Amino acid sequence: MRPEILFPLFAPLRSLPGIGPRLEELMGKLVGPKVVDLCWHLPVGLVDRRKRPKIADIVDGDIVTVEVQVGLHIVPRLKKLPYRVHVSDETGEMQLVFFNPHGDWLTKTLPEGATRIISGKVEFYQGQPQMSHPDHVVAPEDIASLPLLEAVYPLTAGVTLKPLQKAVKAAIERAPELAEWQDGPWLKAQGWTDWHSSLQAAHAPDSIAALDPHNPARARLVFDELLANQLALGIVRLRMRKLPGRVIRGDGHLRAKVTAALPFALTGAQVTALDEIYSDMGSEHRMLRLLQGDVGSGKTVVALLAMLNSVEVGFQAAMMAPTEILARQHFASLAPMCEAAGVRLELLTGREKGKKRSDVLDDLAAGEIDILVGTHALFQDEVNFKALGIAIVDEQHRFGVHQRLRLQSKGGVGTDVLVMTATPIPRTLTLTAYGDMDVSKLHEKPAGRKPIETRALPLERLEDVVGSLHRALAGNAQVYWVCPLVEESDVIDAAAAEDRYAYLYEIFGERVGLVHGRMKATEKDAAMARFESGETRILVATTVIEVGVNVPSATIMVIEHAERFGLAQLHQLRGRVGRGADKSSCLLLYQTPLGETATARIKIMRETEDGFRIAEEDLRLRGAGELLGTRQSGLPEFRMADIAVHGDLLAAAYDDARMILQRDPELEGPRGEALRVLLYLFECDDAIRNLRSG
Repeated sequence: MRPEILFPLFAPLRSLPGIGPRLEELMGKLVGPKVVDLCWHLPVGLVDRRKRPKIADIVDGDIVTVEVQVGLHIVPRLKKLPYRVHVSDETGEMQLVFFNPHGDWLTKTLPEGATRIISGKVEFYQGQPQMSHPDHVVAPEDIASLPLLEAVYPLTAGVTLKPLQKAVKAAIERAPELAEWQDGPWLKAQGWTDWHSSLQAAHAPDSIAALDPHNPARARLVFDELLANQLALGIVRLRMRKLPGRVIRGDGHLRAKVTAALPFALTGAQVTALDEIYSDMGSEHRMLRLLQGDVGSGKTVVALLAMLNSVEVGFQAAMMAPTEILARQHFASLAPMCEAAGVRLELLTGREKGKKRSDVLDDLAAGEIDILVGTHALFQDEVNFKALGIAIVDEQHRFGVHQRLRLQSKGGVGTDVLVMTATPIPRTLTLTAYGDMDVSKLHEKPAGRKPIETRALPLERLEDVVGSLHRALAGNAQVYWVCPLVEESDVIDAAAAEDRYAYLYEIFGERVGLVHGRMKATEKDAAMARFESGETRILVATTVIEVGVNVPSATIMVIEHAERFGLAQLHQLRGRVGRGADKSSCLLLYQTPLGETATARIKIMRETEDGFRIAEEDLRLRGAGELLGTRQSGLPEFRMADIAVHGDLLAAAYDDARMILQRDPELEGPRGEALRVLLYLFECDDAIRNLRSG
């Protein structure tokens, strides 16, 4: 149960004064449905009303506070014209302008002949100063009620600043004093105050410097949020550690057959990763490990050997890919190796129907299928394994902690889980998205892979590029031509690809193929098959080919409008070539003039093929939210923390959470009790349920 002291913060927004149903709905979309959500909605600007000039000294565009005598009210004859009020001081006069006002309100607020203090932005019109809708109008005796410094908040359509400021103020007044959950010496070393004081200070900035993300009051709140996140992940991790797993230690007879059939030796990084995986599988606890491999580093082989370790002791294995194209590709690349080892491999996607599907399901339940490859269809209720030893999830940065927990329960007792990603993830993001997992990295590329030559050209030179393709095709090359990311829209992306396809088809005819996200699955497969067989030599595509597509004979990658892609995406696309023994190249076509960020991206792409360095640079250039597209990535959405800015605080929160759970795994001591309140405050209720269920 959430502690009673927090009840006022978890009341609905409508419990605050002045918030009716319509405003509650609009504010809810902006911040969230509860009072506490307003506490985390930090200011982004500051209005300084301390400037007190005379009218003659006012500068156009300034925000000023002026003491004036109220003069004549000029009421418009037509409704659409503005209502004007003349005001003056001993140095000059100006006009206050109101659109659609309530006349009686104005005569009450600005009575003719009275002295008033007005505050707002002044703009000059035909050489004369005027103030439209002053932010504040007060009598001299009420000057104390005029805020000289005002926090400015992010807004949304239908929500203006005043009601939001009022709501935030009311929310902060409800915030209780809470027992300190941070370590005393750490707080002192950072120069931070208690939670309640920091919350008040963060919402009452006294200078532009107070809006800085490293400002002490803000940093304290950010660290609280990050510590709650890391503590919650740590608790889930502890729980996973406690769950019994199967001890899986194969004798190596199947793996020996596969390694003997491989055309290359395993890299040092693959051997290290496999040692870590075998050690996890051989322990009494469930494995929950992330395998991060750079493009073309040989994750599939590592995955297969891990699955064979399970098959060797009589268990089954499953491999799940995010798309049907990828699932079929995995199936095709694993098939010859499984044949060499003499194990039965099957495929299950949404497309397998009727008798074929029911045969696979029956054989799976009977334990006759050793390894099953598929899409998320594998985790439907009707899919039953006889004894699932290991589940491998490929490319699921779209998979959150909860889905991982669900996945582990699929195989009954103690299924080991290996999550693989070909998107190298910066360390800070690994901590937030995968803090519940152990991590293995594949840094090296298999022997014989040649570096990819990367060049950049302006789009004006499109005809030169097409001319060079004639020579490349004469030399039997195969080419990917990736079309621009227009916006988050399959329709427009597909249209861009179709236009480029039509253009290239006129020049190269039947040798050009097309694949995009709006094609039927069978059409996509057919287009990919024609390219793989060499029947088509140029494949025009959208980013559907970004991950996992493997055609070793393709040696040229053209990326059109490279400036519209993120670094990680450019790196992924480039990794589709350079998979065979021939020299490969990647051409980045860009629209001029290039912005600063796009210039930096293209420069990094030309300097390095190291995906881990590229990922760190991408985080620096773009920030965390955009990097993996937070909403579909399983990444937590932080309200105050910005991982690109607060990486050092995240690392500290990670270390602190580990130390806390080593000393007090059930959070039962005095600090532990306070930390439970912190978890509730940041709505990490699942973690607390995990504590309870042990």
